[in-house]
Amino acid sequence: MRAVVQRVRNSIILVGSKKIASMDKGLLILLGVGKNDDQTDADYLTDKIINLRIFESDKADIDASVLDIQGASCMVVSQFTLFGDCRKGRRPSFSNAASPDRALELYEYFIESLSKYGVSVKTGKFRAMMNVEMINYGPVTILLDSKREF
Repeated sequence: MRAVVQRVRNSIILVGSKKIASMDKGLLILLGVGKNDDQTDADYLTDKIINLRIFESDKADIDASVLDIQGASCMVVSQFTLFGDCRKGRRPSFSNAASPDRALELYEYFIESLSKYGVSVKTGKFRAMMNVEMINYGPVTILLDSKREF
């Protein structure tokens, strides 16, 4: 699994012109599921993201996790394009992305896992064309891969 984690001031997801989710301060998580991923990958990313110390605290600029910030939320958006391979040619290959059924299963498992920590979790609409609006605070953007490829 791969994730792009952004610390945001706020974020909104639109499908067409309809707002389906919004949040204030928190983490916007773009999540890609690979064809060889399983629940172990989701558990790894859940633990890493929920404890990622990228928020300001009284002690330092980057010393607190989303769990430490009162009122902070997570917003999860499925994004199979994180498995786009652009090494050959000009058109990405998505052969390493999970099938839609498997991706949905692990996407939902990841969301459920985050929710178990007591943090509010908002979501996009799986397989929908979405507009994701956000204000990246910092900016802070972290790339994660459960297979530790980067």
